[in-house]
Amino acid sequence: MKVLENRVPPPLVALLCALAMWGLACITPRMDADIVLQGIAAGLIALVGLGICVAGVLAFRRADTTVNPLQPQTASTLVTDGVYRITRNPMYLGLALMLLGWAVWLAAPLTLAGVVVFVLFIQRFQIIPEERAMARLFGEHFITYKSRVRRWI
Repeated sequence: MKVLENRVPPPLVALLCALAMWGLACITPRMDADIVLQGIAAGLIALVGLGICVAGVLAFRRADTTVNPLQPQTASTLVTDGVYRITRNPMYLGLALMLLGWAVWLAAPLTLAGVVVFVLFIQRFQIIPEERAMARLFGEHFITYKSRVRRWI
């Protein structure tokens, strides 16, 4: 399945998972929840995810390196400050949190599978190939960073 490595834009993967989650919510049982609390929880989770994504993009912009996930080999700088001190993949973590917020809003437990599918797909077809590219580009500096900071959280 190497053909999928760095080929599908992660936001598209997230969108496809979100659509599948909505479809699942339409055909599976939903939880009976207070709509206001559900909305607040879903909104907060999604906003935290959005904030983490934006922080990751801004850190890349400040470092003047590519944010294009389909071409990790074009990175000019290994970003290790800001949100990258907490997670090596804030943009993907943020997308996963936004999907989690969507699952909370949908209130159908099976929709959590969409978050899991997203994480597994991104880890296998995006993150692992990116890490290979970062190791080639930045060598020991990346290895040291990788040993200090977790892949997700």
